Amino acid sequence: MPGIPVILGVGGGIAAYKSAELARSLMERGFDVRTVMTDAAREFIQPLTFAALTGNKVVTKLFPGNGSDDVLASSVEHIAVARENRLMVVAPATADLLARFAHGLANDFLTTLYLAFEGPVLLCPAMNSAMWQHPATVHNMEVLRQRGHTILEPDSGPLACGTTGSGRLPEPERIAALASRMVTQRHDFDHETVLVTAGPTRELIDPVRFISNRSSGKMGYALAEAAASRGARVILISGPVHLPAPEGVELIQVQTALEMHDAVMSRLDEASIVMKSAAVADYYVADPPRHKVKKTSLRHSLELEPTPDILAEIGRRKKDQVLVGFAAETENLILEARRKLESKNCDMVVANLVSQDGTGFESDENEVVLVQRTGESIHLPRAPKRVIADQVLDQVPKLRLALHHAQN
Repeated sequence: MPGIPVILGVGGGIAAYKSAELARSLMERGFDVRTVMTDAAREFIQPLTFAALTGNKVVTKLFPGNGSDDVLASSVEHIAVARENRLMVVAPATADLLARFAHGLANDFLTTLYLAFEGPVLLCPAMNSAMWQHPATVHNMEVLRQRGHTILEPDSGPLACGTTGSGRLPEPERIAALASRMVTQRHDFDHETVLVTAGPTRELIDPVRFISNRSSGKMGYALAEAAASRGARVILISGPVHLPAPEGVELIQVQTALEMHDAVMSRLDEASIVMKSAAVADYYVADPPRHKVKKTSLRHSLELEPTPDILAEIGRRKKDQVLVGFAAETENLILEARRKLESKNCDMVVANLVSQDGTGFESDENEVVLVQRTGESIHLPRAPKRVIADQVLDQVPKLRLALHHAQN
């Protein structure tokens, strides 16, 4: 299934190295990335990097020559590229690029392409703070805003010049998330409140050690981001992960299974849809010691207590909410997912085999089967987790309607 075609324009700034990570983040959200680089960008990062990441030709020249390997198919290829793509993202957008865009100059492929492009434009400025605050840049930004472009203003922090201030390129994940929202613009969840759990929990053994699992939280965060992009109010209850909070989502951070249980139950009545993707520990140490346990030559045993079964309790307490559970299995995938659906009173279980390479825990991709209360099972082939998230959400309104008809 082809991705959403997007132009990634790369300007000549030190932040250009982050654009490679941005290309990867865009692809994880289902984009087909076509990179266009300025001459100055090539001083910071090579076109081969983007070609290898995206699998697409990288354009760096308006005209062929000087041994360039990106010979254009025709003298008006910028027109074809402009028509083929849904979105234009420029990151980093340097002060020079912003000035040329604002004044309509067309002296390389990227600026010529900009004039021919009629779709939405996302500009991500990055530069020295003095350049960002200069009246000329301020004026150019105002011109571009009035033109209807989306501007993701730079972050503050340490800059390459050794100073600290505004001018840092926003994190690639944040740029990619905004790009995804700009092309989807779906509002089918406008009146929904979606409660999502994500990540692992940590159960203390002593003050420095804990029991946990391999969950990265990527699937749960993808679900939260997808629901928010489609208009939902999203409550994300997350165990400890290394992921930025999705834009527009209420994030509640917890550590233990007991904390996640309390957070979920306190917000359950607000939700119309519950998606419990967290990998909650099954056991905890009921009374961990207050001080670090010293290593000795003697064997050491832990007395473990079962944690609350959050999914089962939601299943008992739910009223008209749609409840989606998750099953990470190593064998008997459909059988175990069906057992979980029945025993926990779920409406759908998203099941995946965590034993196969490249999907499941810690991976950027997933391959799942949606086992539904209606008796239907839907296979979602391997794809980025952000794409899988939207495909899971696509099923919720259909499932709700089918269950309503079955009850009547």
